[in-house]
Amino acid sequence: MRGLLVIGHGSRRDEANAMVIELARALSRGGDPAYEEASDAGAADGDTAGPGTASPDAGTFDPGTFDAGTAGTTSAGTGATGAASQAGAGTTSTAPAWQAVEPAFLDVVHPDIAQGYAALVRAGCSEIIAHPFFLFEGNHTTRDIPAALAAAQAEHPTTRWTITRPLGLHPGVVQAVRARIDDAVGRPGPD
Repeated sequence: MRGLLVIGHGSRRDEANAMVIELARALSRGGDPAYEEASDAGAADGDTAGPGTASPDAGTFDPGTFDAGTAGTTSAGTGATGAASQAGAGTTSTAPAWQAVEPAFLDVVHPDIAQGYAALVRAGCSEIIAHPFFLFEGNHTTRDIPAALAAAQAEHPTTRWTITRPLGLHPGVVQAVRARIDDAVGRPGPD
């Protein structure tokens, strides 16, 4: 079974940590763009109780509050239809390439990488895809995260892992930036 570990830097800012947690939740549902847009709209409208808002404990994330088994873990064999079954940017109708998702953080908050990795192993995963939710490559993505993954693997020797590249200038990132700019162009500016 394959699991996805979504890794954020870890911050003293609750909203930054909450973004990593929400990304993991969205990916556990297959990356439902409709939910993600609703999350953005709720946050923009100041809706503090709606989807996509930071939990009051986001800075001290308790691994027990995000349980892939109850938070919408996506199984490739479920036959789900619609946006919830679409992987990535929603351009395909195939199920995601993972069956469980966990958030993890490099620094400051928990779960750390070892805890997130262990949670995926407990869920039955033997292959871990690690995605550093970072904009560009640097020491964290080329040295620190791989070292933490190797240490976690040493605790679970029957597993293996691979790491994705950070977001960078992936066409999807460029498209998202363009959409944000287009949104701003349509709004009146301050007087």
